[in-house]
Amino acid sequence: MKDWLVNKKLIIIGGTAGMGLSAALACIEEGAKVIAVGRNAEHINEANKKFGDNGFAIEGDATNETTAEKAIQFCAEKFGGFDGLYHVAGGSGRKFGDGALHELTTEGWEKTLQLNLTSLMFSNRAAVKYFMEKKQSGVILNMSSVLGFSPSPKYFSTHAYAAAKSAVIGFSKATAAYYAQYNIRINVIAPSLIETPMSQRATNDDAIMQFIKTKQPLDNGRIGVPEDADGAAIFLLSDHSKFITGQVFAVDGGWSISEGQY
Repeated sequence: MKDWLVNKKLIIIGGTAGMGLSAALACIEEGAKVIAVGRNAEHINEANKKFGDNGFAIEGDATNETTAEKAIQFCAEKFGGFDGLYHVAGGSGRKFGDGALHELTTEGWEKTLQLNLTSLMFSNRAAVKYFMEKKQSGVILNMSSVLGFSPSPKYFSTHAYAAAKSAVIGFSKATAAYYAQYNIRINVIAPSLIETPMSQRATNDDAIMQFIKTKQPLDNGRIGVPEDADGAAIFLLSDHSKFITGQVFAVDGGWSISEGQY
């Protein structure tokens, strides 16, 4: 790829660490101007050091319904417009009580859906409103997970998380269908186990890592790294995918077609 995103003004919600930061840097490399939104002050400072003149990391909580609206306004003021949204923000709800259904707490359910689904609705709604008001085309890319359609019960039994990530797919397909007439494209990336701060429980468990060797058999069997999803993100945010909407792209190292051995 070379300069696939020239003149694109993008917002990445959850773009200051992990997969979001990797995507932000990759998009800037491809010519985009990027606003990355994150919660952690240290991550924001580090991201700004890496971005150069074509990117800005700003503070914002994805679960606040005004965060995406403010980011879009900032993007339009700073770069003269807004063309695309990549919603990466989300995470595990284990610490709130997510788990197998018979152990799932009400707080775990509500917090996990708020973090992974409600926050995404907020950002998507803000983006669509902007595109409609400006009468322009636009693109939205949402982050789901293979656990939304390809469960792994022994090691990855967080049922609120699976429900939220499955709902991201249904939500994205429904909105893609509705807004296609306005030339607003909405697609989904569904990664498997990727090495990020969220995945430390798994990466520190030898049994899970042994399992991943056969569950994600591509490239000699390994855990994914954030950069593995960057190519798909660049493609789906670019005009090279201008005839694609409502699709789910699994970036999973073979997870969804592999049985995995214990």
